[in-house]
Amino acid sequence: MSVAIAQFAVFAASQVGTPGPANMALLATGARFGFVAALPFVAGVALGKQLIIWPIGFGLMALADTLPWLFEALKWASVAYICWLAWKVANLRLSPQSGASEKPPGFLAGLWVHPLNPKAWAMIVTGFTSFVSPDTPTLQATATIAICLLATQAIFHPIWTYGGDRIAQLVAGRPAERYLMRTLAALTVLSVLVVLL
Repeated sequence: MSVAIAQFAVFAASQVGTPGPANMALLATGARFGFVAALPFVAGVALGKQLIIWPIGFGLMALADTLPWLFEALKWASVAYICWLAWKVANLRLSPQSGASEKPPGFLAGLWVHPLNPKAWAMIVTGFTSFVSPDTPTLQATATIAICLLATQAIFHPIWTYGGDRIAQLVAGRPAERYLMRTLAALTVLSVLVVLL
């Protein structure tokens, strides 16, 4: 009657800390707007994963047997969203355009990143199926997974965002900027394809 917390923590770190659509969005946001301005977005991204964890923990995945088309539609909507996000990253320029008054994405924009991220869904389902004993009470299992992931995100999401901020200092306005943003966009799409295949 338990959750393998230590093993799940290692798994969570390996998933949250590695490139994926959310981390690419955090990196790009930090690069474009700076670390401090991106913090509301970071908070939204971190808390957005909770919008998946709790419904899955309380049986959402059981609907997959009765409404498989719903999950298929969600999968392709997620892919479309991530590809759109990648396109935005590919065309993003780190140095502000003259006269541009673009605002950084905020908390609400961050909330949508994980619910529309196939990697997040796969990570959470794997967490419940691989690290939770079948007889563990639902609330205990869900709260443990939720707390572990939130703690891991509290460490890694700011690191990715700060990394974007630092990268921008090096390449903004230089020829390498275009190649960097296209590489980040390609990694975003690749991270989704790896989960789907």
